[in-house]
Amino acid sequence: MIAMNITARRRMRRLCAAAVLVPAVFLSACGSPAPSSGGVGGGGGTAGQGGMLSIATGGTGGVYYPLGGGFATVIRDNIKGYDATVQETNASVDNMLLLENGSAQLAFSVGDVVSDAVKGEGKFAGKPQEVCSLGNIYNNFMQAVTVNDKGIQNVKDMAGKVISVGAPSSATEVAALRILEAAGIDPKSGIQRRQLGAAETVAALRDGTIDAGFWSGGLPTGALIDLAGDGDMKLLSIGEYAKPLAEKYGAYYVEQDIPANTYEGQTEAVPAIASPNILVASKKMDKQLQQDITTALFDNKEALIKVHPAAGEMDKATAGKVEFVDACPGSKAYFDKSGS
Repeated sequence: MIAMNITARRRMRRLCAAAVLVPAVFLSACGSPAPSSGGVGGGGGTAGQGGMLSIATGGTGGVYYPLGGGFATVIRDNIKGYDATVQETNASVDNMLLLENGSAQLAFSVGDVVSDAVKGEGKFAGKPQEVCSLGNIYNNFMQAVTVNDKGIQNVKDMAGKVISVGAPSSATEVAALRILEAAGIDPKSGIQRRQLGAAETVAALRDGTIDAGFWSGGLPTGALIDLAGDGDMKLLSIGEYAKPLAEKYGAYYVEQDIPANTYEGQTEAVPAIASPNILVASKKMDKQLQQDITTALFDNKEALIKVHPAAGEMDKATAGKVEFVDACPGSKAYFDKSGS
């Protein structure tokens, strides 16, 4: 009976976490994984023509997917003639490629991946992407997580262990490999490497098939709320690696604490690595449509906060100031009016 009660309580926590982060306001926006035949194409179409906009997001256990659903609803309700849907993806790297090939018109991506895409480096070597920013939305936090019985206290303790570095072609994977290298661990031979998204990482920690995992996402991350409810989640301090990563790759890596009580049982702040999350579009998108989308999203911030608290970081006074990618001309016009 006690075991059944514990199980029931854990199930209830998971349902409550899902209810908090995935409210009904956007469920109808989460549709097919690609634009319909009435979509507006890779360039995003022309303002006033109308059509379907597809938003490339991430896995359902993260922040991109629910927040993208909120964005879709705001676009549908505020831009005449346009509808929007979200794609579940492996996140940042995949999203940039979907944007480039026309399978998506809007995409979430974290700073290091956007920078690589613009410069034609890393996963985009020799193939710079023609994209622009509709604004800095919120900070991603690189979170290194384990459970108490694994005996892992820091990144160096991951050597020789089974570690999830994030889904293939995700920002998590990019940053995780860089952090491991900064800690003196060869990510190819120094760990037993697994490539799992947030929800899959949590499942693998629960069943003991991995020892630790990385996740890059907004706070709080739904899948980690779920894991923390079990009572034995441990967030590892990784803030010390922000400076060497910034020196080697770019200033989009910043040490920042995950505040105390972000997750159940986390009574102290944990040093982590933060990076800006950018909403990007093709440079081919019509300028007026860029402005209409930016206006709709930032002017409806309060509605988006109800979808996910990460939207609380949206600040039209600073969102246009992204050093490593050009602001979309339409977005710049909006931010200039707003004093960004």
